[in-house]
Amino acid sequence: MTHEEYEAAARYWDEKDATGVKLDENRLRAMAEKYILANNTCALATGAGEYVRCTPVEYSWHDDCFWIFSEGGKKFVGLEKNPQVCLAIFDRYSGFGKLHGIQVTGTADLIEPFGEVYASHAAYKKIPLDALRRLPSPMHLIRIRPTRIDCLFSDIKELGCSPRQTLLFHESKGGASHTV
Repeated sequence: MTHEEYEAAARYWDEKDATGVKLDENRLRAMAEKYILANNTCALATGAGEYVRCTPVEYSWHDDCFWIFSEGGKKFVGLEKNPQVCLAIFDRYSGFGKLHGIQVTGTADLIEPFGEVYASHAAYKKIPLDALRRLPSPMHLIRIRPTRIDCLFSDIKELGCSPRQTLLFHESKGGASHTV
């Protein structure tokens, strides 16, 4: 492919989504949160330069953030150099008209072990801090603040809207803003 062909392929969904019928922002946000909360496993992609890694991990969702406890692993190679991450949550494919999944772009940060935020999340997960302190190496806590959530829910078509929808998050406002 030529550079121009790559660019055209990369623009495909942007151009298609620009003319799509949008779902009400509050309804979309509720649907996205319901889907996120109905699941607990995602594929987390990290990377820096030539290095990329995609790791299946368990997550929690609260306070408009994804939270991941991790013993360690190669994902930290990317996290050290680049806080920008992407994660995907999706159902097993069972037909084109039954697609359900989201892709999240966001910024990751590591929470100080045993600090107030760390302790709060451990309590949310019902993990005693003493149990975490007894581990041979610290359990790291990754917080991911979404900047964008792209949803693909086939059943949105029944509402007269495009099955692909996007939520944009603005940290300064603390909430989500739906794209047009």
